[in-house]
Amino acid sequence: MKFKLLFLITLCGFSTYGQTFYDLNTIQTIEITFSQSNWDALLDAAEPSGNYIMAQSIALNGAVYDSVGVKYKGNSSYNANQVKNPFHIELDTYIKQNHQGYTDIKLSNVAKDPSFLREVLSYKILRQYMHAPESNYTKLYINGTYIGLYVNDEAISKKFVNNHFNSKTNAFFNCSPPNGAGQGATDLPDLVFYGNDSTDYYLKYEIKSDYGWEKLIELTDTIANNFSGFENIMDEDRALWMLAFDNVFVNLDSYLGQFKQNYYLYKDDEGIFNPVVWDLNESFAGFVATGSGNLMNTTAKQQMSHLLHQNDANWPLIQKLLNNATYKRMYVAHMKTILQENIGNNAYSTDGLALQTLISAAVNSDVNKFFTFANFNANLNSDVTNGPQSFIGLTNLMNGRYNYLMSLSDFTATAPAITNITPSNANPALNSTVTITADITNATNVFLGYRYHETKHFAKLTMYDDGAHNDGGAGDEIFGIDIPVNSSVIQYYIYAENSNAGMFSPQRAEHEFYTLTATIPVISAGEVVINEIMALNSTTANDPQGDFDDWIEFYNTTSNYLDLSDLYLSGNLLDPLKWLFPVNSVIAPNGYLIVWADNDTTDAVLHANFDLSGGGDELILSYANGTVIDQVTFPAQSEGVTYGRYVNGTGNFTFLTPTFAAENSLLSGIDNNSLNSSYNLFPNPTDGLLNITSDNNDLNTITIIDCLSRMIVRKSNIHQNNYQIDLSDFSNGLYVLLINESDTHKFLIEK
Repeated sequence: MKFKLLFLITLCGFSTYGQTFYDLNTIQTIEITFSQSNWDALLDAAEPSGNYIMAQSIALNGAVYDSVGVKYKGNSSYNANQVKNPFHIELDTYIKQNHQGYTDIKLSNVAKDPSFLREVLSYKILRQYMHAPESNYTKLYINGTYIGLYVNDEAISKKFVNNHFNSKTNAFFNCSPPNGAGQGATDLPDLVFYGNDSTDYYLKYEIKSDYGWEKLIELTDTIANNFSGFENIMDEDRALWMLAFDNVFVNLDSYLGQFKQNYYLYKDDEGIFNPVVWDLNESFAGFVATGSGNLMNTTAKQQMSHLLHQNDANWPLIQKLLNNATYKRMYVAHMKTILQENIGNNAYSTDGLALQTLISAAVNSDVNKFFTFANFNANLNSDVTNGPQSFIGLTNLMNGRYNYLMSLSDFTATAPAITNITPSNANPALNSTVTITADITNATNVFLGYRYHETKHFAKLTMYDDGAHNDGGAGDEIFGIDIPVNSSVIQYYIYAENSNAGMFSPQRAEHEFYTLTATIPVISAGEVVINEIMALNSTTANDPQGDFDDWIEFYNTTSNYLDLSDLYLSGNLLDPLKWLFPVNSVIAPNGYLIVWADNDTTDAVLHANFDLSGGGDELILSYANGTVIDQVTFPAQSEGVTYGRYVNGTGNFTFLTPTFAAENSLLSGIDNNSLNSSYNLFPNPTDGLLNITSDNNDLNTITIIDCLSRMIVRKSNIHQNNYQIDLSDFSNGLYVLLINESDTHKFLIEK
């Protein structure tokens, strides 16, 4: 077996999913055309029910879409008496259509922010540390009239969770009260455990999936009564980043504040809930109600406690996390990273000024804005008063907040230093082991988080300085641990702490991480084969998204781990480089790998960009240099029947009962003789002679398989209606007869 030697250690993060429509450096243009002259009254009338009104068309930067659903959205930002209301536009309400893959457009009317910066700037910062929506600006026109400049936020939809968490059908919640939150509201998405009756949660959360209440209840129960199992049900790092961000930027219209709202929860395929922050229009102290009092002046806003609600059971997520010593140190480490990377170096104010320069003319010409143009120009640095409300200047808030937080003992405590992170092998082979070592000072506890794919959650291994883990000598402040190389890519980070402070490397972990790329063996023909094909799938097996799609099964015929990452798969022999296997497409020794041929690469990583024809098709597995690993042309298929190799992995192709990700067998799944077959077998049981007859059909081939799936008889080119075969030399037992590669019959030999 040849090897291609690849090694790479890089600092990596998740790719962003923004496209041109969410380009932060360009103001978008949206033009809505209603055929109804009373469109505003219609939208107002529909607002309480949440129903859409059909717009004749909508143009997104000149791209026109017909028959689009439009409605007003928002809670406190909507008012029937104002011209500039927030919008929810749904492109596919009436017609299946999308813009650059997006179907939902959320437009915020900037009703609570003189600076026009709070929402867009906050999302830009947050995306450095966790999955968060894209956000930019758009000018909105309706029937040719400029309504104003809006904030254009990416919707947290099934498309969003599919892009970021690689599935879309699991439990999914909008953690804001369906009826809105306001003064005196008691139905809040507080993550308190209220018992096992799901109706006690209906007014607190809005479910976005087809099911999931029991999963949400399980989460709240775990937080309340089994917190030691928290990491098995919620991504603790994303929860800590969310709370750290909310606190640093005094974002109180969130889980941190009075109404405990404006976040989403999505449960991924590993059974872990992932929080996603939403609605940042009142970040930077635009909302001042903490739930235990209001921040009434500048000093109170600047000096809000970093441990707000630490001992309050009404905020159980905060209470439990911040009363765990390690989680608290991680939380403070995340806060320090946010402060140092955005506030201490004034990066946020530089970005804010650039954004204001971009939108200045559009704001000035917005006659429906809620603040003056002078307010807009002032609020980045200075406080603005508008009626009874006062809006603190962003730099006034954050300069004071930075100085206050960084002076606290939790922030001045000496944290461990992590340097010289080194793998033991520059080209570790699959199914081997690599040691990661690092120089770490001032640490009493160190662990390494690692995983094999970004869709997975990090496992944690303790790192040691005991001289017994390839770490040098005991007590030399070199820590080490072995990692199994079960994939061509390993993503990892290190966390170290002492009794006073913690430190991550890289500091944006777990959202960013180091990557080790190992040796990838070049696969030779016959080592991986196309093993089974299903081109008509309605009930046999569904993909992780719940769809019954075409599928192709690959089998590793060797005793080694093999990675298909550099291989291409195609349904067209003339276009063999149609679809490239993603990184970490590893097959275990004598194992299986399924690729869904559904022409929907947005579903997940192992979904090819083509589908199969039930009327017959072709497949080719090859390298870019033209080396063919396997190829097959298959005939028309019937529902519930696959075309696969028998014997498994090495035999010829034939029609099979499906054996999804399992050994191909002619016996598997056969419960009855073919009900509509025109062939007859007699006698059954037989003591030796078996007759096969048909009035109309030509008998061409017969195959007999024993109970161990071994082919014991194969006859071809018979071309008779009546045929007799002598089986007297075979043992008593159950056998399967396959006629013309499709009709199956069970019979017994009894002597």
